[in-house]
Amino acid sequence: MTKPRALIVGMGIGGLATAMRLHEVGWEPVLIERAAGRRAAGYFIGLFETGRATAQRMGVLDAIGDRTDLTSVTYDIDRTGRRRPAMGYGDLPGGPRLMLRGDIEAALHDEVSPRTEIRYGTTPVAVDEHPEGVDVTLRTTNGADTAESTERFDLVVGADGLRSTVRRLVFGPDARYLRPFHHIIGASILKEAVPGFRPNDGVILAEPGRSVWVFPFADHQPGVLFSYRTDDEDAQFRRPPVDSLRRAFGPEPTGAVLENLLAQFEQADDSLFDSTHQVVMPTWHTDRVVLLGDAAWCLTLYSGMGASTGMAGADLLGTSLRRNPGNPGRALREWEQRLRPFIVTQQELGRTEGLSMFVPQSRRDLLVRGFVQRLTSNPVGKRVMLSVVAGKFAGKSLDIAAP
Repeated sequence: MTKPRALIVGMGIGGLATAMRLHEVGWEPVLIERAAGRRAAGYFIGLFETGRATAQRMGVLDAIGDRTDLTSVTYDIDRTGRRRPAMGYGDLPGGPRLMLRGDIEAALHDEVSPRTEIRYGTTPVAVDEHPEGVDVTLRTTNGADTAESTERFDLVVGADGLRSTVRRLVFGPDARYLRPFHHIIGASILKEAVPGFRPNDGVILAEPGRSVWVFPFADHQPGVLFSYRTDDEDAQFRRPPVDSLRRAFGPEPTGAVLENLLAQFEQADDSLFDSTHQVVMPTWHTDRVVLLGDAAWCLTLYSGMGASTGMAGADLLGTSLRRNPGNPGRALREWEQRLRPFIVTQQELGRTEGLSMFVPQSRRDLLVRGFVQRLTSNPVGKRVMLSVVAGKFAGKSLDIAAP
């Protein structure tokens, strides 16, 4: 019998995991990627138990690895250079593994590439769904040459990120679904250690409406994340990113550490500078087109669950399709019915506790943060605080994709 064909748009974590699972359940996936080749390793990711359980079941957890440095110490600092021990990201309930986005993508790519057709420089330009399948017009660019062709698939999976082409073609313009956070992020990998700190130390400078975090890794240079609130997102992109960062963290003197981090961001080989949004949709699918990961529900990095839910969503999608052979519409309905309550909860946490953890929204938030950090500066206080907040993180340990 002919295998059903699935077009998967986007070669990030969600797209690669979907290709792997669909192949496992008897589908023929075709994976397309707008870029001309694979992406760089990317930036910081914390993989909670939801993602770890999925990766373990898919057989890639060992290949993904763990860059958590158990000897690392994280410090809260201010601009004058004063520091005190603080609770780092890896200390959160659930003990997230610290890694780079590329660690997950590489592990999945090694499994997918030998048995999946991958087309780079390719993007959908039209999607026509009908009872017999989905006719997709694909545009492929190779240097100066561009060609278009139309192919039929039994299913289309849009795993193409926050500003999804599939979502726009099938469900409508971005403005309907993007919920702005009014925050800007800037991220890069540092080329040298922060002055006055060891290479494996974490650093947090948090002020009302703005913060910078340095995430340490084992066997890799640390990553840096700037984040700040703004009432005018468009203005942030009318000047070089480092200029917008300097304005956001001014007019006070930067101090030695912040100045070094701004300079390293400006000189980085690769960096991210973008506004933050959640995607909120009444449904993630039609009968034969489904969105997954950031294209469907973008949790933002403040939730810490983007990679985990991308893999879990892909894993569960494969299970639902296997349970409903020849009926993708029913499979997608079952998939969303099980997954949506979990995603809604994670979005709510990203809008509230997650956001204020990364970026204190007021002086009250900053005072609460200072109290928590003082409490967790000793082992007994740390255990008490972790037990208090553990309930809010319990969902991040739920194996939502378990058969």
